[in-house]
Amino acid sequence: MPSPSFNRAGLLALAIGAFGIGLTEFVIMGLLPEVSQDLGMSIPHAGLLISGYALGVVVGAPLMTLVTGRWPQKFTLILLMLVFIVGNALCALATDYTLLMIARVITAFAHGTFFGVGSIVATRLVPKERTASAIALMLTGLTVANVLGVPFGTWLGQTYGWRSTFWAVTLVGVLGLLVLTAFIPADRRDARAPSLVSELGSLKQSSVLFALLTTVLGFGGCFALLTYIAPLLTDVGGFSSQSVPGILLLFGLGVVAGNLIGGHFADRYPFGTLMVCLLLLVLTLIALRLAIVHPVSTIICIVVLGITSFSVSTPLQFWVLSRVDGPAQVMASSLNQSAFNLGNAMGAAIGGWVIQSGAGMTAIPWVAATMPLAAMLTAWLSLKTASAPVMSSTTSTDNPDTETA
Repeated sequence: MPSPSFNRAGLLALAIGAFGIGLTEFVIMGLLPEVSQDLGMSIPHAGLLISGYALGVVVGAPLMTLVTGRWPQKFTLILLMLVFIVGNALCALATDYTLLMIARVITAFAHGTFFGVGSIVATRLVPKERTASAIALMLTGLTVANVLGVPFGTWLGQTYGWRSTFWAVTLVGVLGLLVLTAFIPADRRDARAPSLVSELGSLKQSSVLFALLTTVLGFGGCFALLTYIAPLLTDVGGFSSQSVPGILLLFGLGVVAGNLIGGHFADRYPFGTLMVCLLLLVLTLIALRLAIVHPVSTIICIVVLGITSFSVSTPLQFWVLSRVDGPAQVMASSLNQSAFNLGNAMGAAIGGWVIQSGAGMTAIPWVAATMPLAAMLTAWLSLKTASAPVMSSTTSTDNPDTETA
């Protein structure tokens, strides 16, 4: 079967869905004071809503993937967007902390499998040699959610109440549902989907486990620092609190650029791109610690950090896909989203431990840099323990069960 043309409308539909999911995950960070005051709790207690979502992704990704494994991929994406819509509507309607936490976890169940299935769908919307770029374009929705969506959602919640933000995110979900229905090509039920035993058995390979650990360590290093970037800028860098949003906007622009750059080079050099991006992340974290005493050099390093920290996202997703052959790729891709969120939680915890240990915030970049350095080792082990290369199978778009919508 000839390679498909570049389906930009389909990729845009996936990016809109990714935008909504990224928005609902991160926007609550800016609304913790409003949520805590309205529901009568401390800010640390409200902060558990972030941890609850992350746990929902970690647990929900493999469970939802197993449930939907034999369903058509387009139908699965539409169902997951419906879960997303219902979950965010319940967040807006929640009258107490318990109901809000349950609604957050329900919403999180759509997260991992959406990106897992979406990554596979993205690869069949483009020619074989553009598969990593396709994944990067889908993930652009996630990065744009951080750059534009979260600041706007925070402003909306501060101005009209935090529930208005969740209603707005619900509307984004409705838009995502419409464009996915309209622009994602239909596909038939995958009769070749593996059984639970065979699917999980394929993921027990050392190369797959090392690849997932690479994701945990790589993004753990990012979030060990990013979680505390605002106090690092104000307390160590000497910036005013009013300047932090502008600096974070520059960081966000770097994130978008890094995501696209990583996807572009991963098409041609998957392993080399992953290793170079991880090394550049290590060097950037070290440079930031040395440069933070000077305002101009700090801002430059923050922009470069945006590029290097998220240039690894597409190579990491692509690398995990390359370790698994056949229909089990959806499970591997979904589990990689669990690994991303596990890395986020672990990195934040390690950064907090560094501060509480007495080493102070200035030690965070040093500790954070050790994690992507360790990720380079696990990536190398993933390569060396692979029984056979499967990259060509991963990127194949030849699907006899695909039909025109």
